[in-house]
Amino acid sequence: MVAHSQDQPGAITSTMLTHINIRNFAIVEQLDLDIPNKLTVVTGETGAGKSIMIDALGLALGNRADSGSVRHSADKAEILATFDVHNNPAARSWLQARDLDADHECILRRVIAADGRSRAYINGTPSPIQSLKELGEMLVSIHGQHEHQALLRRDTHRLLLDEFAGLNQQAKAVADAFRHWQTAQQAFEHFRDHAKEMQDRADLLRFQINELDELKPVAGELATLEAEHKKLSNVESLLSRGQQALTGLSEGDPSLVDQTHSVLHLLKDMLDEDPGLKEMTELVESARIQLDEAGTSLRHYLDSLDLDPEHYQTLDSRIAAYFHLGRKHRVDPQQLAELWHELQTELDAIDGGEEKLAKLEQAAEAARTAYLAAATKLSKGRAKEAKKLGKLITEKVQPLGMPGAEFQVDLQPLSTEQYSANGLETVEFIVRTNPGQPAKPLNKVASGGELSRISLAIQVACAAKTNVATLVFDEVDVGIGGGVAQIVGQLLRELGHHNQVMCVTHLPQVAAQGHTHLHVNKQTSKNQTHTDIAKLSQDEKVAEIARMLGGLKISEQTLAHARELIEESQA
Repeated sequence: MVAHSQDQPGAITSTMLTHINIRNFAIVEQLDLDIPNKLTVVTGETGAGKSIMIDALGLALGNRADSGSVRHSADKAEILATFDVHNNPAARSWLQARDLDADHECILRRVIAADGRSRAYINGTPSPIQSLKELGEMLVSIHGQHEHQALLRRDTHRLLLDEFAGLNQQAKAVADAFRHWQTAQQAFEHFRDHAKEMQDRADLLRFQINELDELKPVAGELATLEAEHKKLSNVESLLSRGQQALTGLSEGDPSLVDQTHSVLHLLKDMLDEDPGLKEMTELVESARIQLDEAGTSLRHYLDSLDLDPEHYQTLDSRIAAYFHLGRKHRVDPQQLAELWHELQTELDAIDGGEEKLAKLEQAAEAARTAYLAAATKLSKGRAKEAKKLGKLITEKVQPLGMPGAEFQVDLQPLSTEQYSANGLETVEFIVRTNPGQPAKPLNKVASGGELSRISLAIQVACAAKTNVATLVFDEVDVGIGGGVAQIVGQLLRELGHHNQVMCVTHLPQVAAQGHTHLHVNKQTSKNQTHTDIAKLSQDEKVAEIARMLGGLKISEQTLAHARELIEESQA
């Protein structure tokens, strides 16, 4: 099913969500929809699955998935959502920074396997689920029934105010500044509180380094010293056996060299008579040369052997020093050079305690000043916009059957000890439901119907200022009826002139306000259940609203009432 709408004066110039494709999700076998501008209402019988499309869109935006998302007997579910980001600089910048931009188009794809595992793609590139969430927050704002409960929390109030006031970046800067301040403060306090321990440690390090300074260990030196020490320990034996070897090799009578000469002479004589002995003769000649070279090398080696007791003692002392300090520091003697460097590095890090403490204190104070400057600026922005938001929500909630209601955004300064990443004050929504009564926090509002209407007013007011062009309302009109429902529909239609709005509703007064009407129909055949969504023609829209007004039996009077609702919405 494909749905289109033409741009009208005052409408948004570019649709954000342009297309959604759903396969094997919940009870949807196949759904292919082009999404129009302005206000699109989604209706259907109870249990038909009106919220399925919204749930699927949530998955495409990074919501948590499970195996129950996959249609029975299918191996996987797949959701593909296409967005036009031409007029969304934040989303375009995000995509460009990650080399994911594709000519102002953004395609989010989510695949959920039957075992619950899922994969995510952005413009065809595999991406983490967290990336879908980050990007999704710039594309779509989904408002559901659960937000009634979220609105009871102060944290939600602060986030809504900052979003309404366009202070999100300032709030993030304050949070970053607070974390930087806390890190700097903790570093200063840790150094201050451990100054005595560090001074004792520095004294110990200096003593240990002084010992190693005397040795000046060199990486690999110990192995060289031990090899030379071993050689000098056996110098007499080496001289004795070396001389015997030299005698047998080249200085004896006869020596190996002399005997080789004799053999070579005989072979050369034989070579004159039998040329076939050439190779053998060359081998003996080579052996003679090598024996001569061996004799020369052995003679030089014996000449180099030195019986210097003083040098031997020096070697012995240095090796002993290596092993002594190794035992003392409980390391392998061959690791002393590395230990020497590590100790010096540690001493450099903690030395100069008073100067370093002063620098750390200055850094902590500078971080605190920066935090306070950013937080004070944020506080001023909140105070200015809190009055505007309170006034706007009051204007939105009074027509919703609460004519005497007054809404306020209360800012309460925190003490110095309570300063946090969220700023210098708490933000709380309070409401006076009837004249003469005291204003109360939202969580003290007794009536569920009142809370539902207040919640809707807040969501509409805040949505009007959001930078996100696609707004989704999932049965936020629960607990509302009669003339109030018509006001709700008018609010959403007005919002649709500046944003792309989708609204799942069970109220005919709201449905009549839609610029586009989608109908959800659940069908069962051959033990299979599936859901279809179709765009309604004008006559079909009249029939659907009449059904919502009068139930199964639709009279001419009900149809007339439906036409009247639709005509009033277009007035």
